[in-house]
Amino acid sequence: MNLVLDVVAPVFIIVALGWAAARFGFIDPGGFKGLNAFTFTLGAPSLLFLGGITMQGGGGPAALAFFCGTAVLYAGALLAGRGLLGLPLSAAGLFALNASFGNTVMMGIPLVAAGFGAPAMPVMLAILALHSLVLLSVATIVAEVGQHQRAPLPRVLWATVRGVARNPIVMAVLLALLWRTAGLPAPPGVVRRTLEMLGAAAPPVALFCLGGSLLGFNARAAWRETTLALLLKLLVMPVLVWLACRLLAVPAEQVPVAVLVAALPTGANAFLLAQRYRVAADQSGAAVLLGTLLSVLTLSGLLVWLG
Repeated sequence: MNLVLDVVAPVFIIVALGWAAARFGFIDPGGFKGLNAFTFTLGAPSLLFLGGITMQGGGGPAALAFFCGTAVLYAGALLAGRGLLGLPLSAAGLFALNASFGNTVMMGIPLVAAGFGAPAMPVMLAILALHSLVLLSVATIVAEVGQHQRAPLPRVLWATVRGVARNPIVMAVLLALLWRTAGLPAPPGVVRRTLEMLGAAAPPVALFCLGGSLLGFNARAAWRETTLALLLKLLVMPVLVWLACRLLAVPAEQVPVAVLVAALPTGANAFLLAQRYRVAADQSGAAVLLGTLLSVLTLSGLLVWLG
């Protein structure tokens, strides 16, 4: 448990600092809006692009199993959001993202490195690249379709394509995929270092902005959605990924990494996307905060079970 606490504690400290900055007027709403814009347009895209083009080989079977389990969960959560919870399509899409998108950068990387060592990092990075590419792209498309679904079909398709093309996070992931596919060399040292500095700022700034949003936070208004999303993310998703690993005969040394990453709590990018589209931001914020708190217990138990 000490290992998990060492990783989780800084998350809550940064969130608390964001809350204090808003509560005592150190940063006004305009300042938080600017920080959110920086994270969404520069910080997170730099992090995802650099991670995508520098990803080491290996981990393909685990990444495939992880994708299969995630796809099943996302589709099921989307249907549950629409049918069981009666949410509009945009809100249901973000509910599904809360239930499937994990905090792979700020929690996943240090936990995998500490728990399994350097040999596990290629597996972790392969999962991270696929995780971001698939989930953020699909969630953006669902949000765009949901916001324009009353329009004629050609207008819906055009608005969706335009919305995805204007999403810096999705474009960064797609550009990294094209870069690797084309076999282009690594960027020059100055460019790489710039991307590293911008990307390093993204996770803490996103959490800081989440803390700043807590003054107007109403978690009780969406307790059903939050509770179900947390059950799916922390309990159901690792089981689905474990089953997928068994079915696809993933090498034994890769299975613990995939299952641990699947059990991570909801990542702050889900909150960023909800803020971007102004849909279900309270639910996303609650999923990030409460999920991170509960993951101290669930991840500790999982690490013991995984040995």
